[in-house]
Amino acid sequence: HSFIHSFIPLFTFSMSNDIVFQSTTTAARLERIGAHSHIRGLGLNELLETTTTTSGTASNMIGQVAARRAMGLVWKMIQKGKIGGRSVLLAGPPSTGKTALAMGLAQELGDDVPFVNLSASQVFSLDLSKTEALTQAVRRAMGVRIVEETEIIQGEVVEIQIDSLLGNAGGGGAEKQKSTTGGLTKSGRLTLCTTEMETIYDLGAKMIDMLRSEKVSAGDVIRIDKASGKISKLGRSFSRSRDYDAVSSTTKFVQTPEGELQKRQEVVHTVSLHEIDVINSRQQGFLALFAGDTGEISQEIRNQIDAKVAEWKEEGRATLVPGVLFIDEVHMLDMECFSFLNRALESELAPVLVIATNRGVAKIRGTDYTSPHGIPLDLLDRLMIISTQPYAVDELRQILHVRCQEEEVTMEPTALELLTRIASETSLRYAIHLIVTAQLFAKKQGREKITMPDIERCFALFVDVQRSTKLLMKYQGQFMFNELNVEEEPSTGKDSKTQSATESEESKTEAMEESS
Repeated sequence: HSFIHSFIPLFTFSMSNDIVFQSTTTAARLERIGAHSHIRGLGLNELLETTTTTSGTASNMIGQVAARRAMGLVWKMIQKGKIGGRSVLLAGPPSTGKTALAMGLAQELGDDVPFVNLSASQVFSLDLSKTEALTQAVRRAMGVRIVEETEIIQGEVVEIQIDSLLGNAGGGGAEKQKSTTGGLTKSGRLTLCTTEMETIYDLGAKMIDMLRSEKVSAGDVIRIDKASGKISKLGRSFSRSRDYDAVSSTTKFVQTPEGELQKRQEVVHTVSLHEIDVINSRQQGFLALFAGDTGEISQEIRNQIDAKVAEWKEEGRATLVPGVLFIDEVHMLDMECFSFLNRALESELAPVLVIATNRGVAKIRGTDYTSPHGIPLDLLDRLMIISTQPYAVDELRQILHVRCQEEEVTMEPTALELLTRIASETSLRYAIHLIVTAQLFAKKQGREKITMPDIERCFALFVDVQRSTKLLMKYQGQFMFNELNVEEEPSTGKDSKTQSATESEESKTEAMEESS
């Protein structure tokens, strides 16, 4: 029997199911709990001035205006390809937004520019050697944009006609492609059109199955890759936008293509050097990317790939895309790692290196030498240093307000003021942790809004570093392997300094508890 399939009701139903599934999945909810998930960018315009809206900054970046402008210049230089092989150091006390600046830079760069986030301690915790782990991180942050030309067929679906015949009934039909499965022969025709022409194509069983799997129906705008036969649905045609009273909110409407149905199109692929390394160094090829453990990659293979990429670059088939390698807690690296980074930055295939540390003058790991930020002086000479400053009270209040919005928490103004004071006298991270705990306590009491008693209750249950130090000094003798002899009376030197520091912490904590 010959009939015309209309998949539109089925398509609308499946799209509504997809919406329900995406809205109820917990993956997006878990992502929101991240410490920097609220960052949308650096919050700068084209003139590197801070942008604001009625509810605050558009990017949720608060404070650190000078550091954001400096990072904005780095962003502009990366866009123009003027900063490859250079390094940026984010230096400042804890809880001053160093990682937030790096995350804002990643958001501004978008998906086309590689961004690799690495903690310095990961270099020592992997099964790979230190230099191999850093080499893979550097090559993951270096992208190659490959341009290829392919022939495609693109148009609006006018009609899909499928013929199903039992056995050899109805003759051969030599003009149609056929396939027999369980005595059932399938063939069909696909009518595509543009604004200027209309053409009918014969369909085989594989194309029919692909059309059904993509849920293609009359009125859809599709693209067919002639080389691979892949079918991609671009959306619904605007000419069919009034066919149904109700459509899915995710339905995308596009214009009917113009010109000829068959055309040549440039396809751009952005891959990292590390992905090319893995594909060419493993027998399973592309599937090795999903194995997780890539293992050691020989330098010979990397040299061959670098030579091939250079050849593609000369032929105009590929361009290099220097990405960003962000290494947090860089003071955890040792001299061998710093020497490797010095050499790697001098290579032509070097990304932009952004490192962060909260150390002052400290010893370089594995040595007895002290240096600013725990970084060797020869590497410091190659760095553009961006300094971050502690947040002001108003900025702390705005950050906590943004975090409440991100966590979908409602808080009374008095509770927010108390939380701001806690953040200014303890730490910002500690105050952020109290938001969710206070919300859970409020729900336990049958309230949706966090009040001041909720903050006070959580402040009493979870101690900060200052109060923890006070308890530690008080019960030091009862802890295991304590190095401080509490039985001796502090007289001079180190013991007197410890006692004065403890008394200072106790006075701050007592004042804090009295105010609460």
